[in-house]
Amino acid sequence: MMRLAVRLKCVTNSLREWKASDTGRINSGSVLEALRSFGTSNGYRPRDSIGRRMQEEIVNALHLGERSRASVLLSELGGRDRALQAGDFIPILQYCARTPDPLFVMETWKLMVEEDVELSGKCYFLTIRSLCKGGYIKEAFNILSIQKENSDTCPTLPVYNDLLEACVQMNSLNHAGECLHLMEKQGVGKNAVTYTILLKLAVLQQDLSAIHEIWKEYFNYNTPSIITLRKFIRSFTKLRDLESAYVALQRMVDVAFQHKFSINKTAEGKLFDSRVNIPIPFRDVLLTWNNHGKNSYHPIPFSSEYGKERDSDKGVQFEIKGEEHGTDGISLSEQALSAPVMKLLRWSFGDIMHTCADSKNVLLAEQLMLQMQNLGLEPSSATYDGFIRALVSVKGFQDGMEVLKGMQQKNMKPHDSTLAAMSVSCSRALELDLAETFLAQISNSHHVYPFNAFLEACDALDQSERAVGVLAKMKDMNILPDIRTYELLFALFGNVNAPYEDGNVLSQVDAAKRINAIEMDMMRHGIQHSHLSMQNLLKALGMEGMIKDMIQFLHAAENQLSRRSTNLDIHIYNTVMHSLVEAKESRMAIEIFKSMISCGLSPDAATYNIMIDCCSNIKCYRSACALISMMIRDGFCLHAVTYTSLIKILLNFEDFNEALKLLDQACSEGTQPDLVLYNTILEAASEMGKIDVIELIIEQMHREKIQPDPSTCSHVFSAYVNYGFQSTAMEALQVLSMRMISEQDDIFQENRSEYENLIFDEDSESESRIIEIFKDSAYLGVALLNLRWCATLMFPISWLPNHSPWAKRLSIDYDSACRG
Repeated sequence: MMRLAVRLKCVTNSLREWKASDTGRINSGSVLEALRSFGTSNGYRPRDSIGRRMQEEIVNALHLGERSRASVLLSELGGRDRALQAGDFIPILQYCARTPDPLFVMETWKLMVEEDVELSGKCYFLTIRSLCKGGYIKEAFNILSIQKENSDTCPTLPVYNDLLEACVQMNSLNHAGECLHLMEKQGVGKNAVTYTILLKLAVLQQDLSAIHEIWKEYFNYNTPSIITLRKFIRSFTKLRDLESAYVALQRMVDVAFQHKFSINKTAEGKLFDSRVNIPIPFRDVLLTWNNHGKNSYHPIPFSSEYGKERDSDKGVQFEIKGEEHGTDGISLSEQALSAPVMKLLRWSFGDIMHTCADSKNVLLAEQLMLQMQNLGLEPSSATYDGFIRALVSVKGFQDGMEVLKGMQQKNMKPHDSTLAAMSVSCSRALELDLAETFLAQISNSHHVYPFNAFLEACDALDQSERAVGVLAKMKDMNILPDIRTYELLFALFGNVNAPYEDGNVLSQVDAAKRINAIEMDMMRHGIQHSHLSMQNLLKALGMEGMIKDMIQFLHAAENQLSRRSTNLDIHIYNTVMHSLVEAKESRMAIEIFKSMISCGLSPDAATYNIMIDCCSNIKCYRSACALISMMIRDGFCLHAVTYTSLIKILLNFEDFNEALKLLDQACSEGTQPDLVLYNTILEAASEMGKIDVIELIIEQMHREKIQPDPSTCSHVFSAYVNYGFQSTAMEALQVLSMRMISEQDDIFQENRSEYENLIFDEDSESESRIIEIFKDSAYLGVALLNLRWCATLMFPISWLPNHSPWAKRLSIDYDSACRG
């Protein structure tokens, strides 16, 4: 007993180190039930009524939270004249194990040792259970060591199960390894509870191979249990092993219809298999809880009844080939299953369905829903949640809408995560009205991603006003923004006039207030700038023409990051330099470029293109060629934007011949010129009255199937008008407007009636309808307004623009130029 007392002192001292708050609140429970189980059975009934009454008073005091009174009563129990036995303490220990109350159980343990009570296996078991439930793993292992050294009774499997469960709860893999070693050394074996805990440990360590080893050992020694299969499925899905989870599910379905088990409920409402669970011998090949030497494994082999095929785009695909009839010829959906079995099956289907959603495996999700229907299982709202999330992640929101209609017919309310997924899908499809409707239905969610998706759609559609209501919704729901939210806020609200108007004093003041408000909110939530948020902020300042403020923010960001020994992202410098070039602040752009190089940042293709464009501002072709050489040396290819900047420099010197040669070189090298490049040439040619260049470029655009835009029409029209060719100007405007609508003549024939009504109707409603079209398609709206103006001026409208005399002449001249 001396060694026992010494070990006990170590345990109790370690417990005193915990904060007084760890005394904890006692969970409400049945006091009488705590007294009955061990106090009236198994030979532990107290020998006198006084002892029984004192036990009841101690348990009642603990139940009411009167710990001091309970301690006094415990001392009085120990101060009685008669010798105490284990039975005098079992009800107290049992209550402490249920609550749990690890501190009072140690106080009771100390009294038992002081009174030289002969400790039974039950005392050890209840004490260890109380410590494990209370999170005192180290102290529980100390008690276990005391039992092994000083008791005639060896720790039983339930004791080790409690220890392993505590290791899972406390995320302590080292203690789990120690417990498994002791189990192996003692040879206590494992039962279904042990395997369940081992599965939890495998999931905790993210060790899929361990789960497969557990599967192999368990089914080598045990008849499949529907509850155990359910836990295997749960483990497989947590580690995203859909193949194994699916096979386990089919096996679970087979077991369910064999009716060779009996599922009951515990007092706490947990389901269990009432069959006798005999522990199997412990095998040392099962698990080693470390991060080294993980064995390779093969997935659970498929039953001959179930097949699968692979598709590189959709991942693993499964095909259900099981028979739809049981051995008695009755359809599976017609065979009666008990309510607990139906619940277990529904849970397992739901687990796999949610993994399908996370893995975007819509094929398996659809097959699972079909199998549930065949089995007569009614999907829950949670199952529909996984199914809809899988659907919309691949197929889009329309399919999700159909499923939601079916849920509505069944009076089933969708989960908030379902509504969030639908809203995100609608936002990605730029269906803002639908997305906002789903967001409004979310009642209790703390996830910000659906709101960010909506803000992103508002940014894509340039509808910042739509974002205001969603931000108010976030505030009402106490949803905290993240850095992505602020990245989008700077993009949406950082500028006022841009891009449609240049910034002015009023708009710049307003923009400064907005940016300051967003930054203050970031500080309030403790969120620091990301590279993208800083980039969007700087871009907003540049678009508003707030160059001084932009440079100040840039230097502040540089200083902040220099203290962390890091540099700004290259995209941030590109944003700043682009804004400076657009604002004709070429010298400042060059200084930023040199500063960036000195910091060790390597320019990318965008950097070179921006600086080549800068050379067009300062009219320095030699510097542009030097940058081209650096660009090629760094392994970057020349694109249309690069040629555009070079051609712009040549056009500044009115060198149209060299500009056209450079255009031909770009085409010969496989670079496809874009509309911006062609408009750059057209603008300069229009200003210099180069009608021949304009007609050459227009025909080349037509042959390259590059549709003109309003700027193209303006440059061509102005050039003809300036030289007094009004009729040609109107004819060219008409042809280019037609080509703005489409390069294909059959499109005009399909929509001719609709377009004629808009062009020739004399009522003001026609122009209003064209303005509405402009909101959705700016090019179509401008084209129709141009054609309406031509009709108003009594110029005939031809629906075959390529048959126009002007278009035919341009084609003939282009062919001649190519031959010459």
